[in-house]
Amino acid sequence: MMEYKGYLSHVEFDSEADIFHGEVINIRDVITFQGKSVEELKQAFRDSVEDYPEFCAKRGEEPDQPFSGQFTVRLSPEQHRKIIFAAEKSGKRLDKWVAEILEHAAGKFQVRA
Repeated sequence: MMEYKGYLSHVEFDSEADIFHGEVINIRDVITFQGKSVEELKQAFRDSVEDYPEFCAKRGEEPDQPFSGQFTVRLSPEQHRKIIFAAEKSGKRLDKWVAEILEHAAGKFQVRA
């Protein structure tokens, strides 16, 4: 994973094409890049992030901002109590426990925003 200006990417290597390719993962829009070497890949990532606002402007759209990693969940008091107890029983802080549970649940689906 690489980070540039708050944008995070996922990178894979295609051994058949002998090329690295990546995609920004923390926005809804699709930003992709590729390179034959690690340096070329890193530069392509930075260039793609830099070009993104101009690309959006040409489409008359605002660029997506990277996800912050925070969101609010509204629960009933009973749900809140149960979740607090479950996290406590697992020996984890509430935020860590919830993140693990959500990651596990999300892993059951092929989600692409």
